[in-house]
Amino acid sequence: MKLVKKLWLIGTLALPCLPVLGQNTNTHNASPPDWLFRANETSIDLFGSVSVGQETINHISRERVEDNGRLGLGLGANHFFSRNLGLGVDAYTENAGHSFVDNTSGNLIVRFPFESVHLAPYVYGGAGYQFDPSGLWFGQAGGGLEFRFAKQVGLFVDARYVFTDGTQNFGVGRLGFRFLF
Repeated sequence: MKLVKKLWLIGTLALPCLPVLGQNTNTHNASPPDWLFRANETSIDLFGSVSVGQETINHISRERVEDNGRLGLGLGANHFFSRNLGLGVDAYTENAGHSFVDNTSGNLIVRFPFESVHLAPYVYGGAGYQFDPSGLWFGQAGGGLEFRFAKQVGLFVDARYVFTDGTQNFGVGRLGFRFLF
């Protein structure tokens, strides 16, 4: 029940921002052709991940992350309706010996592109389902940074805090490539 209340509160606070973020400030209703971060772009993410438990987050150190972190691989997809507002989904696995997919999630993404330096910091929040080690729903919030090498290829790094009602909360960090269409 706590999880539902947290998600409801986050959604309620975010709703007034959506109309402004969804507006395209370009008068031609399209992004200029030389922009790296455009409206109506779709991308595929290939990433590596590391997840750590609440105890490691509370007492973060390189040694704790190395000793207690769980490495994984994942795949994601994103679509931006405007330069700033998009939706994303991802799935990753840390142990293909049980469930092939350990976690899936969907997120609302808000990014803040800086074209001149090819960077876009972003924040996101959403919900998902954990299949392994135990089946449960979760909420999450995080942030990251994307660097675009070109219009079709970028590198991203982000981190999220995952809160659950059924198990200990945990954190996930990702590093990967983003391929745009």
